[in-house]
Amino acid sequence: MGSKKNTKMESLFVSGHRACHGCGLALAVRHILEATGSNVIVVSPTGCLETFTSPYGYSPWRVPWIHHVFENAPAVASGVWAALKAQGRADTRVVVIGGDGATFDIGFGALSGMLERGDDVLYICTDNGAYMNTGGQRSGATPACAATTTHPAGKYSVGKTEKKKDLPAIVAAHGVSYVATASVAYLRDLKKKVKKAMTLNGPRYIQIDTPCPSAWSFASHLTLEIGRAGVNCGLVPLFEMEDGNITAVRKIKKKLPVADYLKSQKRYRHLFEDDRGPIEVQKLQALADKNIETYGLMGVKTNEQNQSIDC
Repeated sequence: MGSKKNTKMESLFVSGHRACHGCGLALAVRHILEATGSNVIVVSPTGCLETFTSPYGYSPWRVPWIHHVFENAPAVASGVWAALKAQGRADTRVVVIGGDGATFDIGFGALSGMLERGDDVLYICTDNGAYMNTGGQRSGATPACAATTTHPAGKYSVGKTEKKKDLPAIVAAHGVSYVATASVAYLRDLKKKVKKAMTLNGPRYIQIDTPCPSAWSFASHLTLEIGRAGVNCGLVPLFEMEDGNITAVRKIKKKLPVADYLKSQKRYRHLFEDDRGPIEVQKLQALADKNIETYGLMGVKTNEQNQSIDC
């Protein structure tokens, strides 16, 4: 009998990195590259990804990869794209993979410029909700009430007081043709969106929820479970926007109470140990309910809002 042909795709992100056990970011990057294919140049700003993929003598990258400082990745990516264009290499695509600190905050000016110019770059934000590489300080992506090292919960604080910045809406306001959100807990949906973005031209943006066991404080084997809970309670809506309009959403099959999601992470533990907690939990539940209503995350799908594949 002849042996079966091995059709397994060669991984473009392999062993040799130093990510924490259960790191949602490392899992996301492996599947992002499965979706992009090998004919890409990846640019990353400073952050966890740069730190754990560049120990001396080792590299998990099997595609060209450029690291640059916190605020400059979009500008560097624009330069790479311009160089490829000048060389007649339009088939090689440019992808930025940056964390929420570099995307929401420090590098936002460069990102806005890249979007406004219409540069042909796919920007992917791996969102774990804080500056994890430097100890878990709050960022513009940190959800309200989450405890961080710069917004610790205590006698005078219930964690971060500000809401999470709505960056997908801000990006869409630049006139970007394709904006999407995804979760590492739904990898088929994630890869589908990356593949779709790779077929388009101009600036594109995908924001991926990537739970962090270390800073969110949960057991490392629960990364996907925590990610699914965030989606199914409504705090992490998954959708696609084209030319500023919602064109697809992932429907919630079984709605979870927000409290169940919060209790799974020690960064919200204070909400269940403090008399002020119930009021804050109610506010977060109201936010989730608003997301469900705004994006149409429950109910029968229509022709205008098609359900994304979930797996």
